[in-house]
Amino acid sequence: MSQLILENLSYSYDQHHPVLKNITLQFDHEKTAIIGQNGAGKTTLVKLLKKLLLPTEGQIKYRQRDYREMTTAQLAKDIGLAFQNPNDQIFKNTVFNEVMFGPLNIGFSKEEAIETTKKALEAVKLSDKGDKNPYDLSLAERKLVSIASVLAMDTEVVIFDEPTMGQDHEGKQIIKELITQLASQNKLVLCILHDMDFTAEVFERVIVLNEGELLMDGSPLEVFSRKDIIEKAHLEQPMVYRLAQQIRLPGNILKKQDLIQTMKKLM
Repeated sequence: MSQLILENLSYSYDQHHPVLKNITLQFDHEKTAIIGQNGAGKTTLVKLLKKLLLPTEGQIKYRQRDYREMTTAQLAKDIGLAFQNPNDQIFKNTVFNEVMFGPLNIGFSKEEAIETTKKALEAVKLSDKGDKNPYDLSLAERKLVSIASVLAMDTEVVIFDEPTMGQDHEGKQIIKELITQLASQNKLVLCILHDMDFTAEVFERVIVLNEGELLMDGSPLEVFSRKDIIEKAHLEQPMVYRLAQQIRLPGNILKKQDLIQTMKKLM
């Protein structure tokens, strides 16, 4: 089982502007959403997990091994990250070559890389776009290309930074199914999100960051029922939860299907 441990983790770009402050967390297998306003420290946190940045204080362990003993290249075989902006990640002239670059770079044979690339493109419903230049695709499609690039590497830890950005309902459904599938394979899935409705629908654990500090760590229901925490983090409760509260439905309802079923019972 994948395991990431953060112990008293802090990061500062300079001594006067701390970005993360004394974060202690353990990640095992839950589908985990990391939420917070811009500037909360979310992207910095996942860059530390990818070892694109080094902590100012504290340490990170993967499978009980100190990050300081591992190179970024070694971690690339185990930890995949799809960036928030796919334009920061994409550089090949065809979608297929873009997705295949990752597995080739971490030691897959060409035959293995071709096979995992085909599966990844199929998973994001872009099998027919393999010969296209990524920059001829929409932003939402480029986002799916960057996600496919991580899927093709078959890493044990999968991190998506704002995967639902720019996605319509169909795109969000694809991403939801991917996250569920990855979790069923016992992979650790971490997602940075601003979409509270998607967070409530998909994830088992929610971590709230605010101004570089860990504000709360709990189940979606535990987190979103704490209006004081959500307001302090400058976020909103999920639409379904707010609607259920406004019409005074029994229980705390977070998911659309639960809302529909509850209303049918009351009719």
